Amino acid sequence: MLDLKFIRENPELVRKAIQDKGDKADLDGLLALDVKRREIIGEVESARARQNRVTLQIAEMKKAKQDAAAVIAEMRAVSDRIKELDEQLRDAEEKIYQIQIRIPNIPHASVPVGDPSHNQVVRQWGEMPKQDFKPLPHYEIAEKLGLVDFNRTSRMSGASFVGYRGLGARLERALINFMLDLHSEKQGYTEIAPPFVTKRESMFGTGQLPKLEEDMYHIPLDDLFLVPTAEVPVTNLHREEVLDGEELPIFYTAYTPCFRREAGAYGKDTRGLVRIHQFDKVEMVKFVKPETSYEEHEKLTANAEEVLQLLGLPYRVVSLATGDLSFSAAKCYDLEVYAMGMEKWLEVSSCSNFEDFQARRANIRFRPFKGAKPEYVHTLNGSGLALPRTVIAILENYQTDEGTVTVPAVLRKYMGVDVIR
Repeated sequence: MLDLKFIRENPELVRKAIQDKGDKADLDGLLALDVKRREIIGEVESARARQNRVTLQIAEMKKAKQDAAAVIAEMRAVSDRIKELDEQLRDAEEKIYQIQIRIPNIPHASVPVGDPSHNQVVRQWGEMPKQDFKPLPHYEIAEKLGLVDFNRTSRMSGASFVGYRGLGARLERALINFMLDLHSEKQGYTEIAPPFVTKRESMFGTGQLPKLEEDMYHIPLDDLFLVPTAEVPVTNLHREEVLDGEELPIFYTAYTPCFRREAGAYGKDTRGLVRIHQFDKVEMVKFVKPETSYEEHEKLTANAEEVLQLLGLPYRVVSLATGDLSFSAAKCYDLEVYAMGMEKWLEVSSCSNFEDFQARRANIRFRPFKGAKPEYVHTLNGSGLALPRTVIAILENYQTDEGTVTVPAVLRKYMGVDVIR
């Protein structure tokens, strides 16, 4: 969330951010309400000063045994006006807040401006796979090898839900364990096992609500949400806290299933694992000091890249343009892995810097040194990685002409086999 004073003092910068992100937040309405709010505050202060003077006048008149009836009536009128103004002030502040929470974060100056066609590939790693046979798409490989059950899980839970079986289930588990071990044992993250449901306030804190509520799975009886990403519970671990500056930076990693209705994506990528309602993901979250956040953003991205490098999967790093940035992000790199069977680049990670946008919403602050005034931390997160499309890339890029799939070397100790048959 942007600070109201910042919005007031930088209206054109905020207006450009709204425009560049393709948003429709009512900035003019907020600015007009803010003017009205300050006018009301001025009138309230004037009325209270008048009330204090009249109160003293009444006391003096009573002491002098003078008739104070007219002055008392005036004070009642002033009190009634103050109550009326207080109500107007509350109404204006609530309307301002409802607009303020819908204003997106300001893109960093380095972010390309424009729609998704302006996304920029900043680097690419690995050699494109080459085969002397026609590669199959992952869903055909998965069905032939009995790795994923598309039909039974659809009957059980509906379209766009899938279940893994046999070595497919083991591959899923192997990837999760491999990623968590890498992040926690080598890259310095503390592993967290968070709840898979979260409160409305937590969803608000990371920016999913109110904008994306229709895309979330909601449990109305308890007003809880199934987590769309581990970003939500892990970022909210320090909600309403003031951290010791000496503790920063703090790095967390967590596995959760992720639940997304994909409300605006029906009809897209309906076959296979590309777009499903429930999927596994390992997440990385950072809490850092403002002056180090962009350095930490590059390191976070490198941590996600290392997963792909160890898996031997060719990928590219894409700097998202303003029109493709999320509501809360100031800058984001997408990691896209190449899938040979589909002949497509598939997003497997988004590594974002939110600056203090989420921290303001969740009230996460730190004290730079003892006795210092608390400041908002900067929060970052990145997928390390999302599993469905990682599985797609492994099945398609490691397939053989014998109809088997070679297990990436780094996963063999977790899988217990070298080849999926």
